[in-house]
Amino acid sequence: MNTATLRSRVRYWWRKEIRWWLVIGLVVFSLRSALADWSDVPTGSMKPTILEGDRIFVNKLAYDLKVPFTTRHLAEWSNPQRGDIVVFFSPRDGQRLVKRVVGLPGDTIELRHNGLVLNGEAVEYQAIAEGRLSDLAVTDRASSVYAVEQLPGQRHAVASIPAINALRDFGPYHVPAGQYFMMGDNRDNSLDSRYFGSVERSRIVGRATAVAFSVDRENYWFPRWQRFMTALDR
Repeated sequence: MNTATLRSRVRYWWRKEIRWWLVIGLVVFSLRSALADWSDVPTGSMKPTILEGDRIFVNKLAYDLKVPFTTRHLAEWSNPQRGDIVVFFSPRDGQRLVKRVVGLPGDTIELRHNGLVLNGEAVEYQAIAEGRLSDLAVTDRASSVYAVEQLPGQRHAVASIPAINALRDFGPYHVPAGQYFMMGDNRDNSLDSRYFGSVERSRIVGRATAVAFSVDRENYWFPRWQRFMTALDR
């Protein structure tokens, strides 16, 4: 095959096939970037709400509309609420993280012996139902202490690990305007706003609302069928 024939065939396949697949791919990935996405969770910082191996659905239209592949906002219609689970880019190193919004702009956040104090008022904690821990490994249930944290308008499970050294006293810290204070539900095993500060509104990607699917990494990646398509904080 001579060079001219090869070039002719390449041009043909580019016009008839390859170009349109590239256009379709660009459209699909643009929509995913602007509207919805999913995020893998490699760590246990959000246990018992989110487990390692969960793939969570992220609603990128929960708060605003962004230019695809950027964090530039085209329009905003809502802001994160206290208790929301959000995906954001860490101000420390740009890594994409999943945490819970604990403090809103203007709030004062404090942690006393792992108990959250919000604007000078201690948050209440209640015993957790055993059924809410059924998806956890036996070792996790044995090594951690669990409770239900009662944020204003939001109840969710939290965990602590008494056997390890952790930052259990913090603040008080005043959340600046336009920023949010993030914490993991697994309070003793979470790199969050206690370490890298509050998060600017522009860094927030969207709200995590459900587990799309889940695999058990410690058990040959076996599917956790009971977690498929389940709402977070259910």
